[in-house]
Amino acid sequence: MGFQQGLSGLNAAAQNLNVIGNNVANASTVGFKQSQAQFADVYASTLGGSGGLAAGIGTKVSTVAQQFGQGNISVTDNPLDIAISGQGFYQLDNNGAIAYSRNGQFQLDKNGFIVNAQGHKLTGFAANPLTGAISLGSAVPLQVSTQSLTPLPSSTSSVGVNLDSRMTVPTTSVFSAIDSTSYNSSTALTLYDSLGNSHIATTYFVKNATVNTWDVHMTVDGLGLDGTAATATNTLLGTSPTLTFNTTGALITPATGIVSVPGIVYATGSTTPQPLTFNFLSSSQFGAAFAVNKLTQNGYASGQLSGFNTSADGTIVGRYTNGQSKALGQILLTNFANPQGLQPVGNNEWIASASSGPALVGTPGTSSLGVVQSSAVEDSNVDLTAELVNMIMAQRVYQANAQTIKTEDAMMQTITNLR
Repeated sequence: MGFQQGLSGLNAAAQNLNVIGNNVANASTVGFKQSQAQFADVYASTLGGSGGLAAGIGTKVSTVAQQFGQGNISVTDNPLDIAISGQGFYQLDNNGAIAYSRNGQFQLDKNGFIVNAQGHKLTGFAANPLTGAISLGSAVPLQVSTQSLTPLPSSTSSVGVNLDSRMTVPTTSVFSAIDSTSYNSSTALTLYDSLGNSHIATTYFVKNATVNTWDVHMTVDGLGLDGTAATATNTLLGTSPTLTFNTTGALITPATGIVSVPGIVYATGSTTPQPLTFNFLSSSQFGAAFAVNKLTQNGYASGQLSGFNTSADGTIVGRYTNGQSKALGQILLTNFANPQGLQPVGNNEWIASASSGPALVGTPGTSSLGVVQSSAVEDSNVDLTAELVNMIMAQRVYQANAQTIKTEDAMMQTITNLR
């Protein structure tokens, strides 16, 4: 029987060396997960026996167990290199067939789909091409749209200024944008029409004869709000007095801080009157120099996609030449009750099996799923030093089993030579 035990040991050691060799060969493969040969003893099935003292008939490789431990994260300069930190797999679409991978080395194909080296498409939630809102629902292949960002006309503005309470009523009583003696302070911001054309809106603050009150005028491209030459009336925001403050410098009129313009008429670009609201709630009147603390508006011009990156929750955010950003989609990750049950199919991919259980899909950072990192890849989790030590041990085991066969052969030879 010694030959059988020794032969099984040789076979098991050889399979172990194959597993170790495969680990070593993939020590630099992005997203690779090492495997481990696990062994079991073998006994003959007999009836009766001698009290359980029967010698075994060798060993066998019971399974090659995949080890899904985390690999190191290495930084790259490719925004489509995306590493997973934690549990989970990318879900890839291969013409309807689903595969899973930890290799986050992606690129764009000619149609803008995010694909791996095999052309398999990364899946996730799509985004509304106009608003960037993520469309929750079924996973679809993610596609980066290079379509220009549609301009957004300005409709709201927030103005936070401090109006100097020490100021006096201007010496010129009738407002004129070209006469600095007819107003106390001014500031400017850029507005956008429905075509994305920019317009310079200048806001003028005029101390009113009534205590703690200010009139607010505005010109757009040097013209009144109706698109004609600026006058004291067609530049006035709201009804006079426009802004009123209490004795502590806080705004009390309008109570909400909102001043609405029914429709600004741009002399150039879009000729459609554009309603606009101004929020002065964060403005004040203190005994300090005029200062602009906040001056924002919500419009922007059209823009071209200039780049993108991926946030930790898998949202792919596009950056545009007009300074805006918009979500282009969101990556989904998949986990399994038993990842070791996944069936490897090569190219750093696995497919689900009955042993792995059904796919558990979610966004990065939720449930048991890890987060993702843009411009980074997950290295192989192979510990090369440990594998080289394992190789030496496997070699010793192989030699020892060969020695049992050699010894058995010598014993048989001795018996053969008996006379």
